[in-house]
Amino acid sequence: MKKLFFLVIFCFFEQFIVAQTARIKGVILDEFNAPVENVSIKVGETGTVSNKNGFYLLEVPANKEITIVFSHVTFKNTVITVTLKSNEDFELNPVLNARVTQIGEVVVTGNNKKRVEGITTIDPVIIRKIPGANAGIENIIKTLPGVYSNNELSTSYAVRGGNYDENLVYVNEIEVYRPFLIRSGQQEGLSFTNTDMVENVDFSAGGFQAKYGDKMASVLDITYRNPKRFKIGLEASLLGGSLTAEAVSKNQKWSNITGIRYRDNSLLVNSQETETNFRPTFADIQTLLNYNASTKWSWSFLGNISQNKYNYQPLTRQTNFGTISDPIALLVFYEGQEKDEYLTLFGAVKSVYQYNNKNKLKFIASTYHTQEQEYYDILAQYRLGEVDSNIGSETFGDVVFSRGIGSQLNHARNDLDALIFNTEVKGFHELNKKTQLEWGLKYTREDIRDRIVEWEVVDSAGFSLPAPILDYQNDQPYNPYTGPLAPYRNVRATNFTTINRFSGYVQWNYRGEIGEHKYWLNAGIRGHQWQVSGENINGDSQFTFSPRVQFAIKPNWEKDMLFRISGGMYNQPPFYRELRDYNGVVQPNVKAQKSFHLVLSNDYSFKIWNRPFKLLNEVYYKNISDVNTYTIDNVRIRYRADNNAKAYVYGFDARLNGEFVPGTESWFSFGFLKTEEDYNNQGYIARPTDQRLKFGLLFQDYMPNIPNVKVYLNLVYNTGLPGGSPSYADPYDYQLRLKDYRRADAGFSYVFKDAGIESNKTWLKPFSEFSLGLEIFNLFNNQNAITNTWVRDVYTKSQYGIPNFMTTRVFNIKLIARM
Repeated sequence: MKKLFFLVIFCFFEQFIVAQTARIKGVILDEFNAPVENVSIKVGETGTVSNKNGFYLLEVPANKEITIVFSHVTFKNTVITVTLKSNEDFELNPVLNARVTQIGEVVVTGNNKKRVEGITTIDPVIIRKIPGANAGIENIIKTLPGVYSNNELSTSYAVRGGNYDENLVYVNEIEVYRPFLIRSGQQEGLSFTNTDMVENVDFSAGGFQAKYGDKMASVLDITYRNPKRFKIGLEASLLGGSLTAEAVSKNQKWSNITGIRYRDNSLLVNSQETETNFRPTFADIQTLLNYNASTKWSWSFLGNISQNKYNYQPLTRQTNFGTISDPIALLVFYEGQEKDEYLTLFGAVKSVYQYNNKNKLKFIASTYHTQEQEYYDILAQYRLGEVDSNIGSETFGDVVFSRGIGSQLNHARNDLDALIFNTEVKGFHELNKKTQLEWGLKYTREDIRDRIVEWEVVDSAGFSLPAPILDYQNDQPYNPYTGPLAPYRNVRATNFTTINRFSGYVQWNYRGEIGEHKYWLNAGIRGHQWQVSGENINGDSQFTFSPRVQFAIKPNWEKDMLFRISGGMYNQPPFYRELRDYNGVVQPNVKAQKSFHLVLSNDYSFKIWNRPFKLLNEVYYKNISDVNTYTIDNVRIRYRADNNAKAYVYGFDARLNGEFVPGTESWFSFGFLKTEEDYNNQGYIARPTDQRLKFGLLFQDYMPNIPNVKVYLNLVYNTGLPGGSPSYADPYDYQLRLKDYRRADAGFSYVFKDAGIESNKTWLKPFSEFSLGLEIFNLFNNQNAITNTWVRDVYTKSQYGIPNFMTTRVFNIKLIARM
């Protein structure tokens, strides 16, 4: 009994002592992301030093304000003040800088460097919390000005008049590729990026530096997390789930983060107007393995395996359109099915050699392999007719008079196998306190084996319609048809294509002063050489140069303002899809599309209600030559592959972000743009991405009386895009637009525990975060169209554009648990 009494007393005092302390730990890095050894970390009289991997661990007093001092003979002191809770593990990873420059109220650190470069940084916490039918990084990017998408099931997006193929995506400085045959968001499933593994997200909508690759529209630069301790995270919802695990070796040299995801889009696609037997499933696994061999050498491996299975069996569809006085309906009965499968394998090795504080080299090698198949045979028997709009009629809402009856048979047997290999070396050199030099060389080899077999037969009132390009008219039964029997559309091609590319860049960074004003200058140039070859293919060797420049100035004013001008040439040498024309034939001598960018920006940081806010305004102009025009089938792009057009883009973007609610970041964005193209000197018409107006809102809030309840709102409004044109039609004759895109997704979450909310419940002790939420997709149940289906009227021989509507209102339940 006495032993039990002392044991209870001991446990009580142990808990009392532990409750009065907290722990701080992390990895100390320099400005080149290299670990710093022998850094002194002190809190009052208590202290420790970092090991050769930059790691440190220090126990400090809790429930009181403490000042942490990081000092080293090579670097300036870093001082941070925090207040920690009892028994809290606080992760702090400071970046030491030998030359911290004070500019008014602005310190030139990593974040301010991005501000100078015109880069938007997105907090990964926001990405994981904001709801969306296809939640993730792309879901947040679509709320930014100048970025649009009218398909909530797709991660594709277009930026400032560009198309879906004109955006660069990097993960840990490694370029990421998209599958080739994806034709709609339903087939796409998962984004490559696993948001649970993300540490940093940077985005530039134009005027970016020469170190980024050869695309014309934007750059999305993602960095995965380097684990510091063991963690497990779980997310589960009616749409699927994910599991993420992090681990670190005892000596801190090895670390790994691995994520597994599974997604089932049935909940979303079954809300569409087409009734189907449909269960699209998607799964992937990603891993990032890091090894710090020494203070100078570090290695990492990034791997990904992804499989998308898309089995689609449509049954019926009814689409109502027209006007109140003249309502029309399209009734469709389907037979057949579609079976698609996409398997992608990706692996990359990266090594960083930090010779000294002023010189660093990076070596990167990656391989991307995709095997894709798209098989379908779908017969659609349609009836286009007038709807009874008499409310008192027994047939109200039914089709009472048919304007067109027909059928359409679509067939495809498309197979693609692509292997892409990259090897690259990069260098960074600090010449003096104000000047840095960066360079890079890259070799890419693309081997694509592609078979495309697609045909479409259209039958109207029992008579087969021939391909319009044959110039035969079918006016049976009045006159006999004597022309050849041919499908309305027929594409057959087999391509074995190899593309070898050499590219490189060099850029110079300088920081200086004009009187009391500070300025930054970046100037660089890219070069790209490529040649297309293959079976019965022999292309010419082509070469492009892309000079680019950025200039930013920070006036020594009381107001924290920054002005920036950037621009240059942004050439886009053709990728495989851009080489393949409407008939599926590879045109090896397609030239690079060339775009001249000019971007003028004003960045104003200020405080309202003693909370930080920022207003960013940008005006931009693009002049594009050697344009490779295209049409869009859902989100698949088909190019003409002839470079016979020119185009322009101009617009204005604005974004206000800050703490509208204390402790949370929200923003409102507005964009205006106009883009037109001139094909073969026929005159300018709207490009498929002529968006005009864009409004975006991302808002976070919580209930003051119930702080555990969080509210998230993601709202996007885009004016209508051009609705496309039928097969073989002249797009100059079809300039109608789709209806405006209006989308609102809301999320409500009850947080049982997180970094800001403590809980005394025993079952919650193992968790660092635990929440349960309700998500409402398409809150106002708007009908949004992605494209048009073109249907012929047998009597007038006119064609109707029937909108293909996306998802309706859908409810989802989501659980988040992290340890």
